[in-house]
Amino acid sequence: MAPSTLALWAANMVFDTVGQLSFKAAAGDPHAGDGLARWRHMATRPWLWLGMGCYVVEFLAWIAFLSFVPLSKGVLLGSINIVVVTLAGRLLFHEKLTPLRVLGIVLISMGVAVVGAGG
Repeated sequence: MAPSTLALWAANMVFDTVGQLSFKAAAGDPHAGDGLARWRHMATRPWLWLGMGCYVVEFLAWIAFLSFVPLSKGVLLGSINIVVVTLAGRLLFHEKLTPLRVLGIVLISMGVAVVGAGG
């Protein structure tokens, strides 16, 4: 993979992960209340806006990445985002990593390695 393609793939991972974590931080605020009050509270939090900004940049990086690789390969390589977000959720939000989730992480990682190696 060319360095520019690899950089776009990495940017996609970073911005997707930061976006997901930002949305989780906005949605998980214990002071948010319920119903419409929750949405109003989230709209005032920087986490929601950071997440949306990250998604815009991620979208642009994703489109650029797909311009360099076939869709079938790009989508499979993009699956690593699931692993990165899951591990970041564990690290930052203390979410559980069950044996089945760990197995999923291993299988996804192996699949991405095979595709990335040219399979």
